[in-house]
Amino acid sequence: MMKEITSVHNAAAQLLRELQKPRARREHGLFVCESAKMVGEAVALHLAQTLFVEKGREAEYAQMAAQAESTGCALYVVSQAVMQAVSTAKTPQGIVCTAKIPEPPKTLTGKRIVALDGVQDPGNVGTILRTADAAGFDGAIFGPGCADLYGAKTLRATMGSVFRVPVMTTENLPETLEAMKREGYAVAATELGGEDFYAHCPRGRAILVIGSEGQGISGPVRAAATHHLALPMRGGAESLNAAVAAGIMIYEMAREQA
Repeated sequence: MMKEITSVHNAAAQLLRELQKPRARREHGLFVCESAKMVGEAVALHLAQTLFVEKGREAEYAQMAAQAESTGCALYVVSQAVMQAVSTAKTPQGIVCTAKIPEPPKTLTGKRIVALDGVQDPGNVGTILRTADAAGFDGAIFGPGCADLYGAKTLRATMGSVFRVPVMTTENLPETLEAMKREGYAVAATELGGEDFYAHCPRGRAILVIGSEGQGISGPVRAAATHHLALPMRGGAESLNAAVAAGIMIYEMAREQA
């Protein structure tokens, strides 16, 4: 049974707007899904807490709403004005939900992991996670200074991969990498002037470290690496966008270790 909301001052609508802020997401343990695809995945995983459907589109999302209700999710129908007010999307799809932030893993296992060292652009962070998902990587590590995984721009760029790739966060990336080296992982730092990536791409269990867009890999992370690698630049460009470079290397690592 859907309750109707016609005012942006309604408490449930206000919470949606508040959750656009990182601090509120941390306090409530919730984030916002703003596309039908993301909402559908949150509902299927029983993470959706409240579901908002634009008035006049109830039939379009009836099946999703019924599934959400069966998991205990609260349902609301909202006016177009309220939907516009609570959504960060330029063209809202008529459905949003709040979802529980999954408990992050304390450790990661598996053959292939990508680590982000201060990657600040939300689009790059989301795209790298989506690429890691597509290539079959087993997880991701976010060090300090990375874009918020649950911010609207990052989430849009993941295209749902946020639900499928385990993401471990750490305040001390070098220490985490050292611990994983002791578990048998190679740590490949990507940096200008490094050895040819294709010739020295690590086999076996490996972590691919992507540095920040402006500064690259930090000194302590570089010191923890077992490999220092770079993509060959045969043209005039000195470097590549972080997500593009990560995509090339992620797929090469997946191919080498298949």
